[in-house]
Amino acid sequence: KEQLLDLSEFELLKDYFKDKLDLVEGYDVDSAIRNNMRNLTNLGTFRAYIEEYILNNENINNKNFTAMVRQRSASDKGIPLEIYCFTNKTAWVEYEKIQADIFDHVYAVAPYFGLRLYQSPSGHDIQKAIVNRI
Repeated sequence: KEQLLDLSEFELLKDYFKDKLDLVEGYDVDSAIRNNMRNLTNLGTFRAYIEEYILNNENINNKNFTAMVRQRSASDKGIPLEIYCFTNKTAWVEYEKIQADIFDHVYAVAPYFGLRLYQSPSGHDIQKAIVNRI
């Protein structure tokens, strides 16, 4: 509940929470049955947030082209999200800057949703883990 209150402060999630909470709270059943029904998840809420971020980004052309965030198949490495959109800029350097800004934002807000980003361990990570055990 505390995380829900924190996330409800995100302007881009106001409509999402209004719609989803009405749906989830609309069930008049005991908690055992409610656990088997629709629930909000931090990943689903994060996906909705990133989609709204993309749709409201002035550098994204979402009027003429598809813009979406979709969940890919889960694996032992996690649950990947794919951001699919087109920028308003075609110059390579500008495009790369827009892409980097989007991912900087994704990386920065993920912890607010209780999510951690996964990256395969490198030699440095393994060496650090060995040193910390000694």
